[in-house]
Amino acid sequence: QVQLVESGGDLVQPGGSLRLSCAASGTIFSIYAMDWYRQAPGKQRELVATITSGGSTNYADSVKGRFTISRDNAKNTLYLQMDSLKPEDTAVYSCHQRGVGVGMPDYWGQGTQITLSS
Repeated sequence: QVQLVESGGDLVQPGGSLRLSCAASGTIFSIYAMDWYRQAPGKQRELVATITSGGSTNYADSVKGRFTISRDNAKNTLYLQMDSLKPEDTAVYSCHQRGVGVGMPDYWGQGTQITLSS
């Protein structure tokens, strides 16, 4: 019943910007810490950014200063603002809702493709 749907992926030039959205339904969105991950073909999934229910954020070193994670609890939506995009940012980006405790489930969106054309 929990559904996370990403949108905003596109083909973009290096140096460009995109904003990804993750729309959550079937959940009390405001309770949960949320993450953005990315995975390039043939590579391990990488944690890009995190945000707690209270708004505290953390970023991978590779995106720090370029990406901004945010949330709008009134709209049940998670965002990832991506600026100064680089070819190495090419990946499928997925949002993730953490469980709140032991035995509680977490959830994933299906992902959205970001492709840098250089």
